[in-house]
Amino acid sequence: MRISGITIPDGKRLEIALTAIYGIGRPLARRIIDEAGMHYGIKPKEVNAGDEQRIRKIIEGKLKIEGDLKREVAAHIRRLKDIRSYRGTRHAKNLPARGQRTKTNSRTGRGNVRKTMGSGRKKLEKK
Repeated sequence: MRISGITIPDGKRLEIALTAIYGIGRPLARRIIDEAGMHYGIKPKEVNAGDEQRIRKIIEGKLKIEGDLKREVAAHIRRLKDIRSYRGTRHAKNLPARGQRTKTNSRTGRGNVRKTMGSGRKKLEKK
C-alpha cells in the first residue's frame, strides 16, 4: 500500500502504519480510519482497493503531509531567522528554542559531546 509516495508497512496495524507518513501521528491516524469507516486493528495488506482509495482520498485531499509540510515548517523557521527573533537566533545557533536549560543538557546542540570514560587502559594493538 502506497500513499503519496510513501510505502505503508504491511506487518503493522493500520493505525500504527499510517504514522510512517510525515505529518500523521496516532490521533490523526485514528481520525482518518474513523472517517474511512474501518477498524484500527486491520493490517494494510488486508485492506481492499476501495478502502485504500478512501484513505488515500482523505489524506491527499485534506491534509498537508510530507514535502509540503516540511517546506512550511522550514519557511516558518526561516521567517523567525529573518526577523531576528529570539527563537530564530536559537534555531540559527542550533540551540534549544523553547526555554530548556543548556548548562547540563543539550550537549550535542552545543557541540560539547563527552564520551564516557572507559577502564583507563589502552587497548593492545593486534599484530
